[in-house]
Amino acid sequence: MTEQLQTRDAKAGFVVDADAFERFSQVDDVFNRSWWDPTVRDEKTEKFYETYRKPLREWRKARGFRRHDYALRNAAWHVADHFAELFEDIDRRDGFLDPLSALREASTEKEDIGSPEQVTADIKKVSAILGADLVGIAPYDERWQYSSRYSRLSESAKPNEIGEGLDRVIVVGQAMDASWIQTAPSALAGAATGLGYSQDALVLLSIAQFIRNLGYRAVPSMNDTGLAIPYAIQAGLGEYGRHGLVITPEYGPNVRFGKIYTDLPLLLDEPRSFGVAEMCDLCRACTDACPASAIPGGSPSDERYNQSNIKGVTKWTVDGEKCFSYWAKINSDCSVCIRVCPYTRDHSKLSNRVWARLAQGRLRTLALWLHQRSGTADRVSPAEWWSGNGTKVEITPRRP
Repeated sequence: MTEQLQTRDAKAGFVVDADAFERFSQVDDVFNRSWWDPTVRDEKTEKFYETYRKPLREWRKARGFRRHDYALRNAAWHVADHFAELFEDIDRRDGFLDPLSALREASTEKEDIGSPEQVTADIKKVSAILGADLVGIAPYDERWQYSSRYSRLSESAKPNEIGEGLDRVIVVGQAMDASWIQTAPSALAGAATGLGYSQDALVLLSIAQFIRNLGYRAVPSMNDTGLAIPYAIQAGLGEYGRHGLVITPEYGPNVRFGKIYTDLPLLLDEPRSFGVAEMCDLCRACTDACPASAIPGGSPSDERYNQSNIKGVTKWTVDGEKCFSYWAKINSDCSVCIRVCPYTRDHSKLSNRVWARLAQGRLRTLALWLHQRSGTADRVSPAEWWSGNGTKVEITPRRP
């Protein structure tokens, strides 16, 4: 490991045991295991996936799991699903198992784009205009690349290659609708996840095409190819939280991330710390609220619950098997950990920015106490959302 990489790891809070570390294979991702591994796949899993593909014959009586909720959830997923299904016949699942590929050919003659400072400013400006809520630049890091991709057709590993010389990773974040997340667990809350991915696909493809039009290479990637969370932290977009998600200063953990591998000569952003690790040391909101008991309550460790955890990294590790089993049980993704997280708040409001300042320093215990008394983490009834009377957390205004 180079000295520069060690320095960035220290800033990012990464503790990697070089002797024990192994790159993670996408085959072992718990969602992929739910297709090939009989210890994860069962009748509930099959019904879970079926609810995303066609209408349920029987609708659950519970609020948040009725036809309107599933109809909206699946509509929010529609664009991401469309790209994912474009090339399934040739063993591609764009955005989830393979990079997005719906790009036009462009000139290979490179445009004079100016200094690295200028092109970095330009790419961030263009990314924002094209719809990215957050954008940062990380170095390409072989450790966070999947050792292999998963082939749905053969139910086995396949090569994970993106090409040589793509030494910069543009990480973009899409804020999810906080009013939907407040109804978690529900199919309605699942719409926030789906819309985040659908918006991510469009934004990544647009930014990548812009780069290609300048004569440079760009590979747009969602959940495929590499681990988004360490790249987002390396790009300075947030800190790692107890629930295994990136907590951002602007949106808390209420964000979906995508990335673009490129050879543009971009300046790197630095990892940053704003008190999240210290707050998570105190807070057990996600641990206590998790319906599946999948989130640890102790200190970061290198413990692996099962093969869906990476080897050789000391961190807070979520038990993906327990988490996914609950998703299958309720026929939708959960998001309770996002709802109850103290950082899930409208950070454009002065009162919440004051709270964030308290959370950064010695008064974080007071900040946690204020959060616990506020009731902002309470579940909003999906029926109240549909009637327009239930939103407790305002949606952070999106960039115009």
